Parts: sequence; structure tokens; C-alpha cells
Amino acid sequence: MNTPPPSSGTDRTDGRPVRLGALAPLTRPGWTRAGRHLLAGLDLAVHEVNARGGIDGRPLELLVRDTAADPERAAAAVDELAGLGVAAVAGEYHSVVARAAAARAGALRVPFLCSSAVLDALTEGPTEWVARLAPAQSHGWRLYADFLLGAGRGRVAVAVQPSVYWESGTRILRDHLAPRGGTVLELDANALTPAALCDALVEHGATALLLLVGHPEPAVPIVRAVRGDRRLAEILIGAPAGQPEFAEWAEELGGAGAGIPFLRYLPERFGPLGERVGKELRERLGEAPSFVAFEGWDTVTFLAAALRTHGTDRAAVAASWARVEAEGTRGPIRFSRAPGIGVRQWTWAPVQVADRDPAEPGRFRVLRTG
Repeated sequence: MNTPPPSSGTDRTDGRPVRLGALAPLTRPGWTRAGRHLLAGLDLAVHEVNARGGIDGRPLELLVRDTAADPERAAAAVDELAGLGVAAVAGEYHSVVARAAAARAGALRVPFLCSSAVLDALTEGPTEWVARLAPAQSHGWRLYADFLLGAGRGRVAVAVQPSVYWESGTRILRDHLAPRGGTVLELDANALTPAALCDALVEHGATALLLLVGHPEPAVPIVRAVRGDRRLAEILIGAPAGQPEFAEWAEELGGAGAGIPFLRYLPERFGPLGERVGKELRERLGEAPSFVAFEGWDTVTFLAAALRTHGTDRAAVAASWARVEAEGTRGPIRFSRAPGIGVRQWTWAPVQVADRDPAEPGRFRVLRTG
């Protein structure tokens, strides 16, 4: 196991900023709306930490780097941020990108608190240098599979593109559904046109189609094709990766994008802290904050608590994962070791299966919690 050495005791006390690196997809082909929400949460929390005196009188400074959903770019950003003296790196939304960032952070012995990526195998093996807020993919997607079974949707087709993340999701669904009488049919979204995909759904008698594909292409054309095919009027379209959470989904699809269940990581009801932060985030974003924005705020809030109690030395920050607790917007954040997960993990952030209400696409309905 890659264990941090003892703190060197070289924390600076001269009033210079404590630097945090931040990774987010801010340009295409990254999911830029998610990146914008993540950055809003990170930045708001930094502002609030500094308004309360910073880290022992030193201001917290956020150094933001755009990953553009590119693993190599993320790894290079970690290199750069390490050279700039950050105490830790935070953020990232895309799982494959976060995996590259985690590997590089571990190699450089820089603490990395991953905000949003859910891939179970975020690292090749156990490490003390990486922790994660978001629930592991296997945790959330099993809940989603249970939702499908409860809704009588056991004949599942997945429109899938090549990706470690999508392959992992397909495997989780198949492993969970098969012992319970469900089936999973894979349809290659790169090889099939939306019309041909509709034909395949009819041929196989699928009762649900899950979108394990990029957004907006090819997710939006697939939804439009399925919604426009009378033969598929009864099929459930699902998007476990959370695409309908963001306003651009409704902007692109209107009513056709409603009634599509997805996973998000929010409590059924916020407490006073979550309500306050949600209001601040809405003002910053000009729209309802997604779960990703709350993940950003929780990330910096936890790191600030670790920096205050354990100092800004990188080894001390990494050693604090299991010792620090912070009050997040979605509950108390504590990290521990979860079976099969190589990083320190919050077990677990609240999970919802939700959709946009067909009668009012701007409103969300909670269909299942876990």
C-alpha cells in the first residue's frame, strides 16, 4: 500500500495562500455543464472559507485546470499543479479522466479528493493518496437495477459506446439483474443508427432502454427516435449516468426528455445547510444547482477541515482522510475503506432515482432512494 510518510512539519505560516488544484471539464468534448456546476460549488466553498478567516489566517486559493474530458490532459494538469505547490487536488466529473488524475496524483504523492467520478476502480490498487465523495458506480447502479425490476422492466437493452465506464456499468447491471430473472442486451450505439436501434428494440421485446452513451450525441437523437416510434410507446428510457439532471437536457429535448429515470446524489430533503448552499449556488449559476454543484462545495469544505486540523503538508492531508469529519450539504462526510474500493470512500452519499415530471419537465420526481 502506498502510505504517506510522516508530516515534514514544513507548513508555511507567512500568510501566503494555501493553494488547491481543481480539475473540471470546462470545454468540449467534456460535459461542460457538469464542469460549470462543479466549479461553482468549489468556488463558493473557497469564498466561504476565506470569509471565515481562511486556513489559520491564510487565504485559500483555487487553481483551476480544464480537463476537457481528456485523461492525458488531466494527468498533465496534476503535474503542473504539483509543481505550483498545491496542498491537494480536487474535483473532476468524468470517471476515466479522474482515474488518470488519481494515478498521477498517487505517483507524485499529492492528495486528490475526487468529487464526482464513480468508477469503482478509480485506482489500480489501494492507495492512501486518493479519497472520493461520490458513491461507487456499483452502489448506485445496483439501486437503479432494483428500480427497474420493481417497475417490471426486466428485459433491458443498453445503447452503449466503447468506454471503461460504460462497460463497467453494463457489467454491474447484468450481474445484478441476471440472478433476479432480468436480461441485458447490448446495442452498439456507434454501429446502429437511431432508426436501426429502434428496430432492434422491437425485435427483442425490450421493456427498457438505457442510454450508456455520450451527450448530446448520440443520446439526444436516440431519445427523439424512440419517442417518435409508435411501436415503442410503452418502453422506459433510462439514463443512469445522470444526463437529465442538467438544464441543457430539457432545453434540447423539451417534453421528450421527461420521464427518463436517472441517478443523482442528493437527499430527499435538505437540512438548513443544504438549503442555504443551494440558494447561493442557484444565484451563482442562474439555474437550479445539480448534485454536482453540491459535490463541489462538499469537497472544499472537507479539505478545509483537513487543512485546519492537520496542516497543509501533503502527507498530513492524505493521512487525515480517515480522521476528519466535516458537515456537508448532504450529511456528515466521513471516509473509510469500502470492500473492493482502492481509495478512501464516503460510504455513502445519499442516492436517488429521479426523473423530470412529464407534466412539468422543470420539476423533478424522486422515484426511489437508497
